[in-house]
Amino acid sequence: MAIGGYKDHVHLFFELHPTASVSDLIEKIKASSSKWINDNKKFPGHFEWQRGYGGFSYSKSQRNMVIQYVMTQEEHHKDKLSFKEEYLKMLNDFGIEFENAYLFEFYD
Repeated sequence: MAIGGYKDHVHLFFELHPTASVSDLIEKIKASSSKWINDNKKFPGHFEWQRGYGGFSYSKSQRNMVIQYVMTQEEHHKDKLSFKEEYLKMLNDFGIEFENAYLFEFYD
């Protein structure tokens, strides 16, 4: 439904059948996009994604708000929250317990 990102991260917003696995889908997206990036030399050197991902669900009534958020990442992060600050806020807002050792490697 929407793909957007900024310097150090990508957001994907999609509908997923209840029997489908988020982890399987993300694995396929990362593998195929890494292959495409490397085959087409879109990145100097060898490109690969970090391990892991963050997954959050939203209700259908929030669809337009989330699409707008995903599509305006550059504006959203300009002079505002860094990805690290945003991600930690989302984890806290959703009440997700986490250990720092298992978080992404964040880049400034």
